[in-house]
Amino acid sequence: MIYLALFWEFLKIGMFSFGGAYGAIPMIRETVISNGWLDENMFTNIIAVSESTPGPIMVNTATYIGNIQAGFLGAIVATLGVVLPSFLIILLIASLLKNTLKNRYVQAALNGIKPCLAGVILATGTYMIFSIIVGSISSPVFDLTALIIFGLLTVGIILWTKFQKKEISPIVLIVFSAVLGLILY
Repeated sequence: MIYLALFWEFLKIGMFSFGGAYGAIPMIRETVISNGWLDENMFTNIIAVSESTPGPIMVNTATYIGNIQAGFLGAIVATLGVVLPSFLIILLIASLLKNTLKNRYVQAALNGIKPCLAGVILATGTYMIFSIIVGSISSPVFDLTALIIFGLLTVGIILWTKFQKKEISPIVLIVFSAVLGLILY
């Protein structure tokens, strides 16, 4: 039954992903590809749409994948599965373990996890850039237009940061990317 599979797989992702959506993308990708729910190209598109729409990326991704697989009810089931663990953990922490986060051992463990998460996020970003520009490893197709857009975005971010002395808004990047996509594709 697809509803149970969606709930269970996204529940596992919600339980075992640490560090937010960017840390969860490899888990989501593995789950979606291994279950045959999406191919690499469609998954990359879903991630792009999930990042561009309001709301948490992990929730948006679960909702879109659930909708693709089983319609509106599938979207609800997948979304419930991915948010339930976080909701229960926050509820537990808020009610029972208020002082636990102040514990030096807990702080040490969380500080030890941070570099690992940075690596996972960097690897995910690198993988996404590679898969968009080169395609899948099994059937590589070089996309010069995607490389040009990536290059223009990179140069734009560097110039903005250098001259404005502040970070560029993600909204500006999304709009600029959309305009480039419309022009170049």
